Amino acid sequence: MLEMLDWTRIEAELESVGHAVAGPLLDAETRSALAGLYEQEAPFRSRVVMERHGFGKGEYKYFTYPLPEPVTALRAPLYRRLAPVANRWASAMRLDTRYPADHAEFLERCHAAGQARPTPLLLKYGPGDYNCLHQDLYGETVFPLQVAILLSAPGQDFTGGEFVLTEQRPRMQSRATVVPLGLGDAVIFAVDQRPVQGTRGTYRVRHRHGVSPVRSGARHTLGIIFHDAA
Repeated sequence: MLEMLDWTRIEAELESVGHAVAGPLLDAETRSALAGLYEQEAPFRSRVVMERHGFGKGEYKYFTYPLPEPVTALRAPLYRRLAPVANRWASAMRLDTRYPADHAEFLERCHAAGQARPTPLLLKYGPGDYNCLHQDLYGETVFPLQVAILLSAPGQDFTGGEFVLTEQRPRMQSRATVVPLGLGDAVIFAVDQRPVQGTRGTYRVRHRHGVSPVRSGARHTLGIIFHDAA
């Protein structure tokens, strides 16, 4: 499915607004199977109840290694496609970091820095649940893009629960964007900083993301983060 995506459009939107919608990336059987994993214990290393930490309301679980096959099948190929964008961003922001073409090599860098815990996760929301604006950093070694895939059908499985992005430009107020997602769609977006070309040169914009309150039903999301956690 990844090879069928319009990567020219995706890269152009990432460069211009810091996010792009692609998909659907998973078929119905795989979406259902992944969402169904949430009630199991074995595939996961930890469970987080967001309300306990002030993160929002709802919960999520981090997968353990080895990751489920559908997650593995997406994580490395998506990284390979996004690494050139990440390198262009680093160059434009005059950062020394450069990202290898191969995800396994990047993970070796994470592990050498003490970041060895897997970060792909499943999120589960019910009525009234939401996710506060945040960034998924997890350590000093960070890949600047990540992916969220909607496993539930808007308007059918749940209502509300919109994916929200904000960007903070220097000396300006934050700007919010609601990203419409269909069943199985993926949103690719900036983890933290990205470069923007202004009239006086390139400057950095900071991003955060979250989910607005779910009004009814149940919403499941697969999150794919490319760096591991400390």
